[in-house]
Amino acid sequence: MSEQPAPYGSPPTTPGGPPAAPARTPRVVRTTTLQGWKAEGRRWAMLTAYDALTASALDDAGVPVLLVGDSAGTTVLGQTSTLAVTVEEMLVLTRAVVRGTARALVVADLPFGSYQEGPAQALATGVRMLKEGGAAAVKLEGGAAVAPSVRALVDAGVPVMGHVGFTPQSEHALGGYRVQGRGDDADRLLADALALQDAGAFAVVVEMVPSAVAERLARELAVPVVGIGAGPGADAQVLVVTDMAGLGGGRTPRFVKRYADLRGELGRAAAAFAADVEDGSFPAAEHEFTD
Repeated sequence: MSEQPAPYGSPPTTPGGPPAAPARTPRVVRTTTLQGWKAEGRRWAMLTAYDALTASALDDAGVPVLLVGDSAGTTVLGQTSTLAVTVEEMLVLTRAVVRGTARALVVADLPFGSYQEGPAQALATGVRMLKEGGAAAVKLEGGAAVAPSVRALVDAGVPVMGHVGFTPQSEHALGGYRVQGRGDDADRLLADALALQDAGAFAVVVEMVPSAVAERLARELAVPVVGIGAGPGADAQVLVVTDMAGLGGGRTPRFVKRYADLRGELGRAAAAFAADVEDGSFPAAEHEFTD
């Protein structure tokens, strides 16, 4: 029998590895796992991933859900927004993340223009993300208006994560990056989230809303609510990995906490390499092949 991967929570295999996650996390995370955690009151983390190496590191660290976000447009592809990302690009990225993952649930974003025409288009794109990309679920943006598409996907066996509040694909319609759900708009936000739940979504992301609104959603929805810029009251939290790890340059959103300075470390390593090449100290004898 081939060796099975150790469950989340196993001790790190290398000195100085990440701290162990709770041992009760299963070997493979499913959508039903997350719904069970909601019932238990257990919080969990989600991070974006766009390549196999990063996905493998996050998977080994015990992050239970990896989102192949259309944020790749700005973090990987050098675009100014998420709007230009294509289905074909998302499929390439999703396949890479799946190849680097042994345990985490991989969710793939449906990019702008790939589901807005309605249920038939949404279903066609969602099927490709599972069949060709290898994802376990998809995520799409919008509330009650996309509920028919969510239902079509779920009925066909494609698990769906919803996304309400600030929805980046609608940045122009929303007037830019603006907090949503303030005042009376909180009721509309709740109605949208409930519509997604009723259509079969297994979880709902809520982005850039007042903390009290996210807490209300988490209390009133039976499915997990994943917060980003939504305070501590959500059932789970998600961040863009390049923001979390300090790989991107410039300012980060207010809701981001940087846990490392990978941009600085990479720059220092690259500068040291360049200096060694220039002064002739690399490659040294130990890096050479002999006859």
